[in-house]
Amino acid sequence: MGFRKDFLWGGATAANQCEGGANEGNRGVANVDLMPLGEDRYLVGTGKMKMYDFDNQHFYPALTAVDFYHHYKEDIALFGEMGFKTFRLSIAWTRIFPNGNEEKPNEVGLKYYEDIFKECHKYGIEPLVTINHFDCPMYLIKKIGGWRSREMINYFYKLCKTLFIRYKGLVKYWLTFNEINMILHFPFVAAGLCFEEDENETQVMITAVHHQLLASAMATKLAHEIDSNNQIGCMLAAGSYYPETCKPEDYWKAICDNREVYMFADVQARGYYHNYALKWLEERNASIPFVKGDKELLKENTVDFVSFSYYSSRVSSSDLSKGKQSESNIFSSAKNPYLKESDWGWAIDPLGFRSTLNELYDRYQKPLFVVENGLGAKDIIEQDGSIHDDYRIDYLRQHIQAMKDAVEKDGVNLLGYTTWGCIDLVSNGTGEVKKRYGFIYVDRDNLGNGTYQRIKKDSFYWYKKVIETNGEDLY
Repeated sequence: MGFRKDFLWGGATAANQCEGGANEGNRGVANVDLMPLGEDRYLVGTGKMKMYDFDNQHFYPALTAVDFYHHYKEDIALFGEMGFKTFRLSIAWTRIFPNGNEEKPNEVGLKYYEDIFKECHKYGIEPLVTINHFDCPMYLIKKIGGWRSREMINYFYKLCKTLFIRYKGLVKYWLTFNEINMILHFPFVAAGLCFEEDENETQVMITAVHHQLLASAMATKLAHEIDSNNQIGCMLAAGSYYPETCKPEDYWKAICDNREVYMFADVQARGYYHNYALKWLEERNASIPFVKGDKELLKENTVDFVSFSYYSSRVSSSDLSKGKQSESNIFSSAKNPYLKESDWGWAIDPLGFRSTLNELYDRYQKPLFVVENGLGAKDIIEQDGSIHDDYRIDYLRQHIQAMKDAVEKDGVNLLGYTTWGCIDLVSNGTGEVKKRYGFIYVDRDNLGNGTYQRIKKDSFYWYKKVIETNGEDLY
């Protein structure tokens, strides 16, 4: 059996982690530009520390990233050499509407992405475009509070209409919001939220994400109206939670943690908020700010497919006082003694990947698309210029095999697979570049120093062979 003949193999990036060129092409300032390197990054990302302007005390890695802005032809040629069938990238909102609320879009930005999409098609690569990958104009955050405001829906709608019309025939696969559930963990990054003292943070987050869910439904409806070939997906940060023990309290905690992961994708894929979500909010003195027509809009415009990121599984414990907390950032998890961990404390669990694929397919019965999976690791350039990243090959081999098992043995309907950071880029969690994911090394350190030269790693040639054989040859 194996993977379908039209299986979409490829790689994934995001504008704010890859593009750079922040001061070029009339681009405006976005929230993700203001995410600093260092210990303050987490505080800013969680909305606990307000950073609305640049200062001289911090380094901001997104401003240069890995300079895909100037290297895109070279980089896409390398993706073409690997045989990519698809390339996932995102639109920087402030390249199209620098402040987010202009009457007319920025032609320089529109042309830039048009050139990228045409370059992809030159190599037979289908663009997979995330409309909003942690990207919010700072002007709108300062003016109306970002996604706190219902006004954001209209600005996002205008962005989507501009994109769908301009790129009709160039882009078929779209994702509305990246990792929709990340708002509960990184709210400034996900929705431009900063919290005031003593306010109900859960209410602020649910208000913002409700606006995003409505915007996603409107975008889905619009995309289908403008081009019937458009396929629209949602996207969540996935990874199954295991109970730490067979103690009933641990099992229940795992159920609750998994529900929190699925809470918003449920709305995008099923068309309504599940009862457990309403109860979850009730317990936190929060509620969904419905207005007339909201429920109908959500119900009538569900997504065509469900996409997700998977890096590791997680562990739920009813008692986290034991000091067994994983070092993995953003998502809390107890340590799993049965699994090895990456250099950054992420549990390596291929079978958990298969479990997650099955859970999602069982839950939604819609085609799935793996749009992020990969290993962040430190790479060493040998004296002869080669980079032997056997650890990355091993990680991806095991995960592709698990994915293959989900398709062949379990019957999961899978559209494609894009590894995260097909070229080295800036880590969302830490802001580092030394946490490398790519098949292609970029000569740039954490502070932006380097030649930005592109170097093929051993994994480059390995993944080329995987794609050539449609996943049959993993060695």
